[in-house]
Amino acid sequence: MPVARTDITNAQGRHFDIVVVGGGVTGLGVAVDAATRGLSCLLVEKDDLGSGTSSKSSKLIHGGLRYLQQGEVGLVYEALHERQRLLRNAPHLVQILPFAIPILTRDGVVSRKVARALGSALWMYDLTGGWRVGKLHRRLRADAALRHMPTMPRERLASAYLYYDAAADDSRLCVALARTAADHGAVILNHCTVKEITHSSDGRANGIRATTSEGQLLEVNASVVVNAAGVWADSVRQADEGVDPQSIRPAKGIHITIPWELVQNDIAFVIPVKRDKRSLFVVPWIEREDGGFLYTYVGTTDTDYSGGVDDSQCSEEDIDYVLEALNTSITTRVTREHVTGVWSGLRPLVRTEGSDKTKDLSRRHKVSISNSGVISIIGGKLTTYRKMAEDTVDEALNMLGRSARCKTKRLRLRGAADASSAPTKHLRTRYGSDWTEVQRIIDADSTMSRPLVAGLPYCRAEAIHAARFEYARTVDDVLSRRTRALLLDRRATLAAAPDVARLLASELGWDDARVELEVQRFTEICTREERAARMSEAEYLASR
Repeated sequence: MPVARTDITNAQGRHFDIVVVGGGVTGLGVAVDAATRGLSCLLVEKDDLGSGTSSKSSKLIHGGLRYLQQGEVGLVYEALHERQRLLRNAPHLVQILPFAIPILTRDGVVSRKVARALGSALWMYDLTGGWRVGKLHRRLRADAALRHMPTMPRERLASAYLYYDAAADDSRLCVALARTAADHGAVILNHCTVKEITHSSDGRANGIRATTSEGQLLEVNASVVVNAAGVWADSVRQADEGVDPQSIRPAKGIHITIPWELVQNDIAFVIPVKRDKRSLFVVPWIEREDGGFLYTYVGTTDTDYSGGVDDSQCSEEDIDYVLEALNTSITTRVTREHVTGVWSGLRPLVRTEGSDKTKDLSRRHKVSISNSGVISIIGGKLTTYRKMAEDTVDEALNMLGRSARCKTKRLRLRGAADASSAPTKHLRTRYGSDWTEVQRIIDADSTMSRPLVAGLPYCRAEAIHAARFEYARTVDDVLSRRTRALLLDRRATLAAAPDVARLLASELGWDDARVELEVQRFTEICTREERAARMSEAEYLASR
């Protein structure tokens, strides 16, 4: 029986200690923390797990070197501490990633004076917690740096700094958290929209009414309601309090994907943006079994956003901004025609009076409690999700009049057991010790080993696995988040959508009409994305 249907049965009419609204990384972290402390917990997500900001990040588990320049030493310390916990608790998903910062002194934006200041900042980064990975930053000679990205202009390259952070597929992390929470008794409802936060006669929040994607009404009671809806958090608060608190200031970040051969970086690079003195990440993505990579992604921007939070898109000007910075730092010429995928996400930053630019807003999180008792967790960043969840559950326990020690600091996530016997690195780094679940699907039907999308490393068994074990319920769930096919190659992924829909139909019991509808919906997603990439931000928003 599909997981979602089973969980609806488990949730209907029950009383829970905590109901969590929002299935991004923070809400899922709350579910894990609550369940491991012995609280009964229900999580509801209106779309798909991680479908908002939590699948559209830079996919980095890092302290944030630039936050030191803003005086956020405490935030960097906390983030680097959490980075180390994730490296230990999810070793299959989180890997150390070297970063290089090239010093382009001729016609560049990094003078020798700035380079010396950067060296001092990196020492501070190491002392704040960077050292925990067992490696310290160091200076590279120009030729050594060039070997890591041979497309850089040698005549402008003076040297580079090498330091260490970590990376993870954000969407896979969300799936691991969902399965970990379920392993500890939490009920996870995907594609389930909260319509109302219910209140007792004295005005206290005491549960939710929601509807599933099949139209089934769900009513549950809860002692505590947690709002972890990210950029939608103010909408949840408005439904509870009756007024818009305007506590969120969305900041848009975009990334583009290009063929790796155009850049040839074997580590991540931080490149300067001459136009506004910012910087972008250039990260190799999808390692080939025979060496090298398939793609490189570049981002992120950090711009104020005033459009609807349901449909943030990469605009023509966004893409041109990233390409301009990239082409200033490499000798090959990358154009829009080379871009195979894009993604746009909104950061749910805490609104601060007097801050003109979103890049100056703190990435700290904030826990607040409404008059009705709804706990809202806003702000923060991917790396610190666990600490955000801990602080939220601490507040919930205070409201419940109970005490229980947090157990997530050393809790290994689903799949973290030894996976060294996995036949490929692809399976090992996506599923960890759960790779055997995928292999059993292949063993039962050898055709499941065939490619899911032409040119990408995913196999057909992974789509079945996503529907059977990972709460996937749509073609978009599988092609955008359980795999990252849409982010890697939009055209190849769209071409594969009909086959993927028919494959999922066999697992989820879809009829021909549902298969056609799923293909149509995914086609519309791709069409909106491609159309937005040819329009300015203002033109696209006006067309909506």
